[in-house]
Amino acid sequence: MNSPHLKPQLRIILPAMSAFLIILVISGVYIYKLRSVAKPVPKIALHINHVYNLKPDSLIVAYGKVGNNQNLSDLLSGYVSAGLIDKIAKGISDVFDVRKIHSGNTFARIVSRDSSHRMLYFIYEINSIDFVVYDFRDSLRVFRDKKKVSVVVKTAGGSIKGSLWKTFEDRELNINLALELSEVFAWTVDFYGLQNGDSFKVIYEEIYVDGRMVGIDRIISAWFHTGAKDYYAFLWEDKGRKAYFDENGQSLQRSFLKAPLRFSRISSHFSSSRMHPILRITRPHYGVDYAAPSGTPVEALGEGRVTEAGWKGGYGRFISIRHNSVYTTTYAHLSAYAKNLKTGSHVAQGEVIGFVGSSGLATGPHLDFRVYRNGSPVDPLRMESPPSEPVPAAFMPQFKLLVSRWKPQLDNLKLQ
Repeated sequence: MNSPHLKPQLRIILPAMSAFLIILVISGVYIYKLRSVAKPVPKIALHINHVYNLKPDSLIVAYGKVGNNQNLSDLLSGYVSAGLIDKIAKGISDVFDVRKIHSGNTFARIVSRDSSHRMLYFIYEINSIDFVVYDFRDSLRVFRDKKKVSVVVKTAGGSIKGSLWKTFEDRELNINLALELSEVFAWTVDFYGLQNGDSFKVIYEEIYVDGRMVGIDRIISAWFHTGAKDYYAFLWEDKGRKAYFDENGQSLQRSFLKAPLRFSRISSHFSSSRMHPILRITRPHYGVDYAAPSGTPVEALGEGRVTEAGWKGGYGRFISIRHNSVYTTTYAHLSAYAKNLKTGSHVAQGEVIGFVGSSGLATGPHLDFRVYRNGSPVDPLRMESPPSEPVPAAFMPQFKLLVSRWKPQLDNLKLQ
């Protein structure tokens, strides 16, 4: 740079430019290193704030899943004192009963970033939305909260091929939506008698948490075509109570469910002369046999009181429910009873009362289901049940507006 051929001004400027370039290169390398080694503390903090509604400063977060047979003591051991764990277990069950911690559920340990790594929060996710927070920053504080959720309106429709369950699987639709749909039409559509070509349309809401779909919120309206009939369902809410009604405001709910099982098949019908599969003699079979996997939940057909719950000869584990002065239903060959169910128990419509099995004289797991009207057996598949109360006359104008909003959307949906 000290060449005699350079002008005096350049002899001064060029060294300065070289030094600047060297500084710039070094600074660039330093900035690159900073970017490459920086820890994503802001992202962690924002994630906690977004999901758990906390306002962290400088925290270390460790997520995990509850292991088999793990309890609160296992999850907090080494972070808080045994005395404090005992206090939580015994004294704060009104907020959340720690005995209900389930394996596989998510938890988060949140500790300070300083050298002490002191436990600040412990969070246990009760389900995909609800969680409980144990705040250890000052004195112990425990509270429940919910994640921020968004609701998206969706539609679905299709023709039945095989069964409702199989149709949903084939179309990769949410199976929980099939369950919800079967509950909406439980009193009007026989899901065991569906035929290929029957069809459905549904408008429903999905719940999203942190950008991930976590479940079905509710069905807004639906349509089912089966047996050459069209059935509509519209959700009507009044004073916190929700129910489904047809387009004329008549309730879809009946005093009995259509069947005590979901998504099984009928293996034997009501008959006055049937060959018994084990005894090999012909005798009446005054019920319907539903073949289903052992352990499948069995639901009470309607509200009533258990008049018998115990072993009954060839029927095996047996339950009888008196619903009113007219109707009684029975459930046989169970593998087990629902917890705390016994003679004298009051049960609600749709409440799980037992589980499918093969106890007594049975060749395989199934439910022997029977209905008695005034003491005489009737065919459950032919039984008529009176509807519940319609939409009150005072609210019919509002209900008609609701129908006029959703029915055209249902009618215009394309079957996929």
